[in-house]
Amino acid sequence: MSLLIALLVVPICISHAQQPVVVRAARMVDVARGELIAPAVVVVSNGKIVSVGSGGVPAGARTIDLGDLTLLPGLIDAHTHLTADMEGDWVTRSVKDLPADAALRGARNARKTLLAGFTTVRDVGAAGFADVSLMKAIDAGFVEGPRMIPSAHAIGITGGHCDDTGWAPGVNERGPKDGVADGVDEAVKAVRYQIKHGAKVIKVCATAGVFSYDATVGAQQLSDAELQAIVQEAARHGLKVAAHAHGTEGIKAAVRAGVASIEHGSMIDDEAAELMKRRGTYLVPTAYLLGAFKFESLPPPIAAKARQVIPLARESHRRAIRAGVKIAFGTDAAVYPHGDNAREFAVYVGYGMRPADALRTATVNAADLLGVSDRGVIAPGKLADLIAVRGNPLEDVRVLEQVPWVMKGGLVVKDAGKLGSGEAGR
Repeated sequence: MSLLIALLVVPICISHAQQPVVVRAARMVDVARGELIAPAVVVVSNGKIVSVGSGGVPAGARTIDLGDLTLLPGLIDAHTHLTADMEGDWVTRSVKDLPADAALRGARNARKTLLAGFTTVRDVGAAGFADVSLMKAIDAGFVEGPRMIPSAHAIGITGGHCDDTGWAPGVNERGPKDGVADGVDEAVKAVRYQIKHGAKVIKVCATAGVFSYDATVGAQQLSDAELQAIVQEAARHGLKVAAHAHGTEGIKAAVRAGVASIEHGSMIDDEAAELMKRRGTYLVPTAYLLGAFKFESLPPPIAAKARQVIPLARESHRRAIRAGVKIAFGTDAAVYPHGDNAREFAVYVGYGMRPADALRTATVNAADLLGVSDRGVIAPGKLADLIAVRGNPLEDVRVLEQVPWVMKGGLVVKDAGKLGSGEAGR
């Protein structure tokens, strides 16, 4: 009987093993060193990179020959909102749509993001746990999209940037379960509730912002005590905290509280830059959108705040880069169309970064910020998340804006020109 069971089981196990695949290209980028390696030979099996270089090619492996393309690790965007966009009547959407509507919208946007070469995103704020549902659907293979690190509801004060204001009393009122918290106890409760329902990172609104109806852009909103309590509670669960922060004092307060990253960072002064550098706090600039605002489509109060913050943010980002603050790639995708994420790279180069440094923001730097060690470089043991582009991104980062070939977890999800002589399958 045992022999019969063995004969039945072994073929099943073998049939589920993924055939090794050899990905060949004219060259690949060593993002850590900022160097090209030619030719590129990467062996992939069971969703991971097995070897890099011609010495480890197994017999009988399927080959994907990308020809005169440049191979890179899949890109990482540390600031997206996949379940949102600015199409249609986005101003009143929060009182009309259900979480299911947001998740379905997110499925469309997730696919656009993946096909643009971004195989991992940190999604920083969605109502109704729509981002958590989207993550689960992607992980289960129901929809195509990048690997997600969701925050669920962003946490902030009543009437602040993370609240939904402008409605009559009783309309869309929110509490700690929805991320709206006043005082240390409610802030801790808000963190615990997000984690209970699937958050993998905590997002806070340390200051006021642009796309909300509070009067200021940069005023500190969460108190020092609230920020510290949120960071401490998140840390007990092994989670990091990302802080939306425009104003100088709120940036400093968030950094002192121990957040992992400052999102936007529109008013970083010299003291804040030095504090961030000393604490190892990342800046996630979301810089491309500064030149992408369509003011005619914005409510007048929001348009006025956008005009106020744009020149401040550009100078702030340059100051942080000059000071040596760590930069991780993030776009605020939703404020501009999903799929255009890679346009952020050219802005960083315009700020004075070398192309290699800009590329690191979306690979090794972003992986470090997100706390994931299994991606960000092409190396044995890492996830087989790969992209290929035409040209040399170490000379011109704009080649990353058109990605013809994408692999996620060893599966080819985009082959625009049918470049490969074989596919890993889907």
